[in-house]
Amino acid sequence: MKLNEYMNQGISLLVKTVGRYYLNNPKGIAFLARLAPEIKKSAKRRQRQEAGGLHVPPFLIASITSRCNLHCAGCYARAAGACTDGGAGDMTAAEWKKILSEASGLGVSFVLLAGGEPLVRKDVLETAVSFPNMVFPVFTNGTMMDGEYLELFDRNRNLIPVFSIEGDEGATDARRGAGSYRTAVDAMAHFRKRKILFGASITVTKANMAGVTQDAFIDGLREKGCGLVFFVEYVPVEPGTEHLVLDGCDIKKLQEAVDGLRDRFPDTIMVSFPGDEEATGGCLASGRGFFHINSNGGAEPCPFSPHSQMNLREGTIEEALRSGFFLRLREIAAGAGHHGGCTLFEHKKEVEALSGGGAP
Repeated sequence: MKLNEYMNQGISLLVKTVGRYYLNNPKGIAFLARLAPEIKKSAKRRQRQEAGGLHVPPFLIASITSRCNLHCAGCYARAAGACTDGGAGDMTAAEWKKILSEASGLGVSFVLLAGGEPLVRKDVLETAVSFPNMVFPVFTNGTMMDGEYLELFDRNRNLIPVFSIEGDEGATDARRGAGSYRTAVDAMAHFRKRKILFGASITVTKANMAGVTQDAFIDGLREKGCGLVFFVEYVPVEPGTEHLVLDGCDIKKLQEAVDGLRDRFPDTIMVSFPGDEEATGGCLASGRGFFHINSNGGAEPCPFSPHSQMNLREGTIEEALRSGFFLRLREIAAGAGHHGGCTLFEHKKEVEALSGGGAP
């Protein structure tokens, strides 16, 4: 199956699953009625670009700030120097608006907003909602969720909060700090009360994989109102944590487990990242399925491979997608197997050599 066809089918399935979640929910149904035709229009825009020789991915990942109020163990962003306590050099809301406007015109459907902690940039979130043809999952630790944010998410259903946890309370607090799990769960309760779609993001390691893929764990999330679950394979950015990485056997088990969960919980969206790359012909980074924009505008192949040759403060998304840098990275990834976490992370020296070792 061709990549575009595969990804469009996946997007269609996502929209149908959201429809099942929002069944008998007037606000949710109205949101989907507006979104569904826009998703189709974006797919046609990507198709036209493809016919003209430009492959546009349906997804982008945007780290809208480098600031974060937590210091999670093994955080890839802090380890790469992309996450700080200050946020110096972060792009303005106007600069993000320019990027989102181009993405919208090219046919991008989903922009995953990350950080740092994205809720420190309310100005950027308020900018994002002015693009109702795109969906913005917002990956947050939940500590800054207040009444004003609840109103923002309630009014704009294309903003979807995704709370980062590691499994149960013990596992979450061990990585994120005491009280982190309870803070996230308390925030979830407010979204459940308002019947707003929200998700959970779980970093999957050898230590927690068995627990977080159990029906009982997913049942617990669904009882809290969760309708979207991201399973993100751990990348050993912190030396000495390689034992936590999923091996080939683990990855196969994870994919089988996620497929089974999808069958048993058809009203819940399950996303595995990077997921079954064999089905998509290899790594989806570097513009095949997505690429990453860091907080100061650098166009990077992936959050776990933070290297860049172009800054979108001066350049464009189209230029990044056509660049020899991304082309060469796609060639490297195509010839490499998926052995756990991030394919390009395993080829760090080659990527650094291509980028000149830095990120603009």
